[in-house]
Amino acid sequence: MSTQLSNKFRYLLAQKIVDFANDTFKMVLMGTGFTFSPSTHAGYADVSGSELATGNGYTAGGVTLTGVTITQDDTNNKCKITWDNATWSASGGDIGPVCGAIIYDDTLTTPEADLIVGFIDFGGSFSEPDGGVATVSNIEVDL
Repeated sequence: MSTQLSNKFRYLLAQKIVDFANDTFKMVLMGTGFTFSPSTHAGYADVSGSELATGNGYTAGGVTLTGVTITQDDTNNKCKITWDNATWSASGGDIGPVCGAIIYDDTLTTPEADLIVGFIDFGGSFSEPDGGVATVSNIEVDL
């Protein structure tokens, strides 16, 4: 898995508008064929049309990410933001196929509503069969 950050996120982070400790962050699953653009995908509205549709245990708009941790990584010379795993329980049919996930800041309304932090590329598409639990683990943004 690889993560790409949005340009608008980088800009608003530098402006001290994003607050990892207090804002609410969500994750949505993206349908196959989605291609992330760091320069044009700034807010959730820019990508919502490619999000997986509500059904079979998935709800459009995503799940709230919990357990945010911010650490300084002097070994790799970066700052790491991590969250607990995100899960969806497939019920009534398969969840997917999906190609990746978007993380967005659900707190911000201005200057960009629902600011996209970035896209996690799964490196292929997958589906979670009925009765299974789709899990995105090791959720991390490196700065």
